[in-house]
Amino acid sequence: MSESTIIVERSERVGIIKLNRPRAYNALSGTLINELLDALRSFESDPSIGAIILTGNEKGFCAGADIKEQSELSFIDAYNQDYLKNLNDGFFAVHKPIIGVINGIALGGGCELAMMCDILYAAESATFGQPEITLGTIPGAGGTQRLIRAIGKSKAMHMILTGEMISAKEAEAAGLVAKVLPTEQVFSVALTTASKIASFSAPVVAMAKEAVNEAEELGLKNGLHFESRLYHATFGLEDHAEGFQAFLARPKRVAQWTHK
Repeated sequence: MSESTIIVERSERVGIIKLNRPRAYNALSGTLINELLDALRSFESDPSIGAIILTGNEKGFCAGADIKEQSELSFIDAYNQDYLKNLNDGFFAVHKPIIGVINGIALGGGCELAMMCDILYAAESATFGQPEITLGTIPGAGGTQRLIRAIGKSKAMHMILTGEMISAKEAEAAGLVAKVLPTEQVFSVALTTASKIASFSAPVVAMAKEAVNEAEELGLKNGLHFESRLYHATFGLEDHAEGFQAFLARPKRVAQWTHK
């Protein structure tokens, strides 16, 4: 039996997915993608999980698409199977926050995979890049669309057209990652953040994530309207009543969320 390409763990209300193809630097084979999406669906449907961490291993986060597999695809093959579209669709379907923990390289599809996460924490050793231009192709899993939204047109264009990488510190300064931490601390800090998020009301967390994500798709007027509707919707939740009652109690108490 072949070894699984991912390792799935949990820590209280946090689901953890570790990419596990160390000899291939966690390259995105078809098998890895399918196992990753299965794990995401499993955590998404599990009410005991409130947040998800996606990370790699000591060799790095992800080197990108599996070049051997990709080299065997013709245009018709790639077009008919919507190559890599299932990866984007799978992440879009997850309402729970996903924190990407990046150590080592996140290149090509690996950088795109990182950008599918909601929050990125990077080790000081992390590097990001879209080197597809050096292989005679372009980013195909969101790189041309998400990178410009994350770091702006000029820097995104520079990375995509030259194939040059940026360091973790540069990624933080550009707004691609939320925090840069020592390698030995990055996972534990991310786990603390994920645990904190998972301790809040699950439907409210999902609404907040949806509202922020829609900000990238909508103009300001429509975005404000969308936010307003979700904000008003929280008023109908049991957790909204509990949160206000806990805040107004004397002495103030910790809210007990029912996720309803």
